[in-house]
Amino acid sequence: MARDLAGDTVALLQTLIRNECVNDGTPESGHETRNADVLQSYVEGPGVEIERWEPAPDRASFVARLPGRDPNAPKLLIMGHTDVVPVTPSGWREDPFGGEIIRSTEGHDEVWGRGAVDMLCETAAQAVVFKSLVERGFRPTGDLIYFAVADEEAGSTYGARWVADHHPDAIRADYVLTESGGIHGGEPAGGHGPHTIGVTVAEKGVAWRRLRVHGTPGHGSMPYGSDNALIKAAAVVKALADYRPDPRFHELWRAKVESFGFSVDDTAALLDHRTLDDWLDARLAADRAAGRPSPAVHLHACSHTTFSPNVVRTVGRPKTNVIPDVVDLDIDIRTMPGEDTAEVEAHLRAALGDEVFNSLGVEILIDDPASTSRIDTPLWDSLQRAINAPFPDAHLSPSFAAGFTDARIFRELGAVAYGAGLKSPILDAAEFARRFHGHNERIDVESLRLTTELFDRVITDLLG
Repeated sequence: MARDLAGDTVALLQTLIRNECVNDGTPESGHETRNADVLQSYVEGPGVEIERWEPAPDRASFVARLPGRDPNAPKLLIMGHTDVVPVTPSGWREDPFGGEIIRSTEGHDEVWGRGAVDMLCETAAQAVVFKSLVERGFRPTGDLIYFAVADEEAGSTYGARWVADHHPDAIRADYVLTESGGIHGGEPAGGHGPHTIGVTVAEKGVAWRRLRVHGTPGHGSMPYGSDNALIKAAAVVKALADYRPDPRFHELWRAKVESFGFSVDDTAALLDHRTLDDWLDARLAADRAAGRPSPAVHLHACSHTTFSPNVVRTVGRPKTNVIPDVVDLDIDIRTMPGEDTAEVEAHLRAALGDEVFNSLGVEILIDDPASTSRIDTPLWDSLQRAINAPFPDAHLSPSFAAGFTDARIFRELGAVAYGAGLKSPILDAAEFARRFHGHNERIDVESLRLTTELFDRVITDLLG
């Protein structure tokens, strides 16, 4: 590589972080035009075709296409979202939008800022590689498409979902690469065999619900015997927090567990429905007592339908001296493969009881099922060869993600979609998960180098 592609990725990532494209879920947030403008100017070049959309003010996405020399050859789309989730600045040691390079106590240079992990690192690396290929005169067999997309963090209403609904041909591809892969796992149970590197090939479904709780208004000075909707809402929140559905194993569960390199006994406990929850409870307690991130959090999410009450709103004009009569609760529900709308309702009834559930208004905000891509593909083979360049003894492990990404939309369009990157071995799965949407989000420069080189190798291998 003639250019310092890793250095270019670092610089571009810093710019994207500093643009503060914060998406709080409201239509007027995001401001992804800032990052779209930077990225579009960056990737433009001879032979590059650009299409851009702005379905709502300041919510821009665009496609940059390098046409292939064979119209019948498979197309590859590399996709990075440009929005980030909000921050609580008081929880950060550094400026969350400073994009500064900070030396860690272990001696690693890290880029700090919201989006460094999720997923401006890949968005920047993909753009750098795309630009480099254009400058090198690369002519792919099939189309190479770079998709910089808005609104991933709030469900894709103004991003990939909108483009798929209105301009599907612009983003139609055979293969898609996006976020959340590339974490090193351990050796198989017993310590025998090569270490693993995860590639996300499946993800849980997302079934966001808004629950409306009704009460009776009254004067705040006379709460005794009142029908306070907020108090009733608190009981709903507590019931959902306490709800423990049985584990439900996905076909990739064994690969997920084995990628952690646990002992034979621990692996056996995790693969048994009867012992899984006890193991998770014990491991979480031990890790918290020791002050370390716990893999139990991620493993629980990948084996259970989960319910997280995250937003509460008093409807109307709340006032300190008025007992509220209507309260909305937004619940983040993540479903396991095979679960549909009816099963989500069954879970809510089981958690709350029929009487409480029947008293609620229930609005569906998002209802996308879990999705999976096969691994017997040329793209998988290209990824395997690409990771073996820096890590000759590693093998890819198909991974199941607890969160949702825009990959689900491309699977609906018929594409094989993977979450891929390549992180350095210092960033383990537990720490990686903790930085997603957490305080002190950051990515080491070595991971940026590895990810940039991975995209370069995969693209030239698959489309060369």
